[in-house]
Amino acid sequence: MSQTATVKFDSAAQEVYLGLWRTYDRLRTLEDRMFAERNLTAQQYNVLRLLRAAHPEAVPTLSLISRLVSLAPDITRMLDRLELSGWVLRERSQTDRRAVMVKITDEGISLLNETSVPLSQCHEAQLVHMSADELGLLSSLLAKARFPHEPVGSLWKFEA
Repeated sequence: MSQTATVKFDSAAQEVYLGLWRTYDRLRTLEDRMFAERNLTAQQYNVLRLLRAAHPEAVPTLSLISRLVSLAPDITRMLDRLELSGWVLRERSQTDRRAVMVKITDEGISLLNETSVPLSQCHEAQLVHMSADELGLLSSLLAKARFPHEPVGSLWKFEA
């Protein structure tokens, strides 16, 4: 008779954290494949999505950074690649020469339109096994985990 190894965690918080990490890794695999077929990353898609929401207006680079789903350590290189692909345009602000303004191109909007259905299908495939009630509960619990009521020491000096 075979015994299944029991995984021990230092705490319930550690178990949840590692469970979230493992879940993210598994769910991200499907999305990465879908984006790779379009020579795009999830971060680049997110930038384009934010720019489309502001279209036809340009958005300051610093504003983009603060609105990304995950931190972008090198937004300049990411914007370089997006611009080289023809999906965004950058220009210096007329009122503040230090600020760089970013705007989505028609090609960028077309890419988002072409990506819409495959991305929706990807998200459906990732979570098809969960009911609407379970997804709602999970979403509210994840939101609660992102925004603790009482920050602990210096650990929470970044934006959630």
